[in-house]
Amino acid sequence: MIIYKYSTELETRLNDFFTDKIDCKEMAKMIREVNNALSLSVMRKCETVEYGIKNVDDNFYWLNQLAEVLDPYLET
Repeated sequence: MIIYKYSTELETRLNDFFTDKIDCKEMAKMIREVNNALSLSVMRKCETVEYGIKNVDDNFYWLNQLAEVLDPYLET
């Protein structure tokens, strides 16, 4: 497991973002919706996302990880 120490500035920006801009649960919902749309597009070989197919599985994984940090959904 890799542990990073974030700068105070980054922590402040993230805190401000999720306090003033968007709720964590709403952000997690949006990430899941985008993941779903991208996944379906790739599975259907949609031309608009064809250029990103080689990175989709990695991006899908990390976006889901972020969504789980923001609002655990898959954990029991």
